[in-house]
Amino acid sequence: GTRSAVLNTEARTVEADVLSRRCVMMRLVDFSYEQYQKALRQSAGAVVIILPRSISSVPQDVVRQFMEIEPEMLAMETIVPVYFAVEDEELLSIYEQTRAASASQGSASAAEVLLHTATANGFQMVTSGAQSKAVNDWLIPSVEGRLTGLGGEDLPTVVIVAHYDSFGVAPWLSHGADSNGSGISVLLELARLFSRLYTYRRTHAGYNLLFFASGGGKFNYQGTKRWLEDNLDHTDSSLLQDNVAFVLCLDTLGRGNSLHLHVSKPPKEGTLQHAFLRELEMVVASQFPEVKFSMVHKKINLAEDMLAWEHERFAIRRLPAFTISHLESHRDSLRNSIMDRRAQVDTKALIRNTRIIAEALTRVIYNLTDKGAPADLQIFTDQMQIQQEQLESVMDWLSSQPRAAQLIDKDSTFLNTLEYYMGRYLKDVKQHHVKADKRDPEFVFYDQLKQVMNAYRVKPAIFDLLLAVCIAAYLGVAYVAVQHFGLLYKMIQRLSLKTKQQ
Repeated sequence: GTRSAVLNTEARTVEADVLSRRCVMMRLVDFSYEQYQKALRQSAGAVVIILPRSISSVPQDVVRQFMEIEPEMLAMETIVPVYFAVEDEELLSIYEQTRAASASQGSASAAEVLLHTATANGFQMVTSGAQSKAVNDWLIPSVEGRLTGLGGEDLPTVVIVAHYDSFGVAPWLSHGADSNGSGISVLLELARLFSRLYTYRRTHAGYNLLFFASGGGKFNYQGTKRWLEDNLDHTDSSLLQDNVAFVLCLDTLGRGNSLHLHVSKPPKEGTLQHAFLRELEMVVASQFPEVKFSMVHKKINLAEDMLAWEHERFAIRRLPAFTISHLESHRDSLRNSIMDRRAQVDTKALIRNTRIIAEALTRVIYNLTDKGAPADLQIFTDQMQIQQEQLESVMDWLSSQPRAAQLIDKDSTFLNTLEYYMGRYLKDVKQHHVKADKRDPEFVFYDQLKQVMNAYRVKPAIFDLLLAVCIAAYLGVAYVAVQHFGLLYKMIQRLSLKTKQQ
């Protein structure tokens, strides 16, 4: 992107031949990367991409095309500021008038072009403010809570993790419904279900459950990285220090008919992580045959700047971990797009995936298979069933607000609500904070992420020129007329004198 945000230029659409030092307006439904590149090549003053009020109304091929372009837009440095605006009647009116004016420039007749240019309405797009500056003291917060198992302090610990932040080309429009609002929704529902099981002594399992809603997930999992450092390197008492059974990371679980368990190293037989894999396969096969389940093995590539999945942060520290997702590849454009809205999440798929994970996790923690429980045994039914309304309301809440890491600090309403919600079901709920190293920062955030743009209706400069010519012509005609009238008056006077003398 660009650090430049100030704008004071005339509006044009891509139909215009000359875009240099103009504010180029594009609608998403007509957007193409070639047009975007054309504006950048011609050194446009700015680009404004107009988004529809409802993304669900946009054809899916347009959505997919834009999602594929987004990473390139993010990676490209440019001196041209790029704005995104949600359409309304006034903005569409401005766009249509600007488009009509821009399209007329290709008319065959020069006189028609001149006349249309002189009479058409133009718009001057203006923003105020300063150039974006780095925010050096920004904190990335995360939230931790736990359920302590029954039977002593040295119990194995199952860690359940999901990052809450979203990502996209425009931070204020990044709602991250599926990635990773769905993961946080499942984490909170698991916390609710297991808190009920851990309330009663006869269903209180011999495992500690550690829940972690991590921040900075879209920035190479910075929240998880610092949390691991604090728990493994800077303390002698932590549930992560010893006897971690496995770490389950939840990521993009809100659609589709497939589930994939992503691993950096295939689990060995006899381990608890291998037992969880087998339980997932059994639950899916016996209770949800329509779901395609598979394990995806991908080694960690330390040469890459960015890790693929959150479980790799744990695997680097030699903790057994995996990520469950409906995506088969970490490169799927859905994970980093402003197109990831609530309409993209299938509530039925989200509930089903929550149940699959809860059933498999419960069978592992309570060792139900070895105790002879049938494969089709449904644990979460009746009073213990997954609450659809609550899961939907959490999903609606998460996807109703932008959750880019640049917008969420330790005092944000979102984080306080998340902490409160986790505190309803978990113990020892607290925040963890990450601050970038000033000498070698892992991330740098900037201000000026939202601007107010004013559109002033103006006539083009050629209108002023033609108006001046017309006024000059009028004055010239008037002057000539006055001069002729004076001569005529003198002639009449002379004729009158001659007549009197005769």
